[in-house]
Amino acid sequence: MGEIKSYKDLLIWQKGIKIVCLVYQLVKSFPKEELYALTSQLKRASVSIPSNIAEGYGRNTEKSFSHFLDISRGSLYEIETQLLIANELGFITN
Repeated sequence: MGEIKSYKDLLIWQKGIKIVCLVYQLVKSFPKEELYALTSQLKRASVSIPSNIAEGYGRNTEKSFSHFLDISRGSLYEIETQLLIANELGFITN
């Protein structure tokens, strides 16, 4: 296994970036009236995931990193909830 030299080497950060890209693609199909509501919320929550992973890694303490990972997990739950709402509203399907 390779040595981790940067937050960019973290698989969890890489997956976070993929989530951002998937969310941005998904919300393109949302109604325009959702631009400043659910669309914006989903985008911000998705961007928060890899951003907090990077920030926590950069703090250079396990306690800080763990704290920022918790924040990232919270953003994941936020996205899950928002996608459930989008599904209920008929913006997406399973």
